[in-house]
Amino acid sequence: MKRKIVFLTLGAIVIVAILLSVALLVPIIENQENVVRVACVGDSITEGTGYPIDLWTLLGPNYVVGNFGVGGATVSTDSNSSYMSQAAFEVAKRFEPKIVIILLGTNDANCNLSESNNVFINSYVQLIDAFQGLASKPKIWILEPPPIFNNSAGLSSEILNQNVIPNIEQVANQTHVPIINVNSALADHPKYFSDGVHPNGDGAAIIAVTVYRAMNPQSGTI
Repeated sequence: MKRKIVFLTLGAIVIVAILLSVALLVPIIENQENVVRVACVGDSITEGTGYPIDLWTLLGPNYVVGNFGVGGATVSTDSNSSYMSQAAFEVAKRFEPKIVIILLGTNDANCNLSESNNVFINSYVQLIDAFQGLASKPKIWILEPPPIFNNSAGLSSEILNQNVIPNIEQVANQTHVPIINVNSALADHPKYFSDGVHPNGDGAAIIAVTVYRAMNPQSGTI
């Protein structure tokens, strides 16, 4: 079966253009029987790296992967850039995914962002609830973000390790949503992070393989 190109990168596209993209996308999907729609939700690590494309390659032609990453997005609703306040959030829901992969939390480790653990946890639970409430009833995985190897972007590895990741683990326990440890998978690969935060192509490939193996535990070595 020939793969239809429906991969979405939102970036700075205006809301009208985003909604038009969905209007064009839905008929394409409806014409493919048994296709599994995968929504990759996240920040610039989702939007700007090749991990969603790599994941699509691993999953194969019976899947359609949409990239709904937004640079700078946070989990916390106390932030001006909360993911749930972005147009991408609404588009991801309109995509009616059967699988949702959420990779958020890196920007919540910003040294200048004042947020409580409770706000982070409650915001993440709200985000998960929104996807669980879709008619498509998607399977959801949440990811522990990659390591932060330097703070030149104002992001703190200490906040990530001591607050964000434990909070994500608490969210997983509270919502009974499986968690994928991308952090550990990349911990020994600082060379894959040119700016200390964003993985390069090799790092993106590790994220994709880690996610794929979690989704397909019988996949073995890729």
